Amino acid sequence: MGARVPAAVLRTAGGPLQVEEVVLPEPGPGQVRVRMAATGVCHSDLSLANGTMVQPLPAVLGHEGAGRVAAVGEGVAGLAPGDPVVLNWAPACRACWWCTHGEPWLCERANQAWQRPYAQLADGTEVYAGLGTGAFAAETVVGADACVPLPGDLPLVEAALLGCAVLTGVGAVRNAARVRPGESVVVIGLGGVGLSAVQGARLAGADPIIGVDPVEAKADLARRLGATHVVTPGPGLSRRVRELAGGRGADHAIECVGRPETIRAAWSATRRGGRTTVVGLGGTGDKVTFNALEVAHFARTLAGCLYGNADPAVDVPRLVDDYRAGRLELAALVTEQIPLAEAGAALGRLGTGARSVIVFPDP
Repeated sequence: MGARVPAAVLRTAGGPLQVEEVVLPEPGPGQVRVRMAATGVCHSDLSLANGTMVQPLPAVLGHEGAGRVAAVGEGVAGLAPGDPVVLNWAPACRACWWCTHGEPWLCERANQAWQRPYAQLADGTEVYAGLGTGAFAAETVVGADACVPLPGDLPLVEAALLGCAVLTGVGAVRNAARVRPGESVVVIGLGGVGLSAVQGARLAGADPIIGVDPVEAKADLARRLGATHVVTPGPGLSRRVRELAGGRGADHAIECVGRPETIRAAWSATRRGGRTTVVGLGGTGDKVTFNALEVAHFARTLAGCLYGNADPAVDVPRLVDDYRAGRLELAALVTEQIPLAEAGAALGRLGTGARSVIVFPDP
């Protein structure tokens, strides 16, 4: 008989999250049961909840989580009960074409765990793990390759953000855009990912670093984390960015919203020959338009970025080193700590702060 644990369950797309018991099986071969300490509420969870991203239902959402190993299945090496870990929602198989060509973030098998049931509801209905992790629950069962070990002294509430927001935002700057010292960066969208991108730009030695967000209350935190300027969006945004970036526009624009208008704004704020990196996930029906002349005339590069173009096994330890050295702030990104029962309400507040983090008792 498996363990019964509370979880925030989504039964229908667009419906509410309901806290109810799910029955977790014992970890099978190659699997690990993790007792969650904290889980961040991410915009991708909202996209899954409202049907923008497709997820088999019913499902337990949540993918940005950290906790401690509670039990391991047969054949698991390198992990033992009590070990702190952060979840990796896109574990690479290490064998497909993308993995063997240095792009594990594009692994063709990374979403396999998303498509199969991992537990049951109390009435026996099979339930799926959102993005393969199911971290809006007191415990979850994942593959051992979805667990990235953490040092024992790292606060787990803060460490949870390494699983998505920080890895994605810093990775967009380091791995995708490859920002160099002295280059100018504009970051559009100052949520958890965008503020992490601001930190990534600071770590890269960028100057100036321009943050863009309609919520003026985010300006002070953005400046604390490395922004040299913070502006609100509007029709004159590209002109303001040019004025702040040597009259040319930004060398790099990092788009962290995923809407057609913000992607277009990021493109327009990028200098001729610069690079626009799109991190935000939009819907399949959202269209961004460019005229045929500007594509060649401006000679900009438009590129997507998935999961920070990161390999969590490599990038998470590097981020931990940055944190320990005082170069990376994590606690500042946590807007509020909430109980599991408030997960649904936190989805509705996305956009007003950095990160709401669900905190579980006695991890």
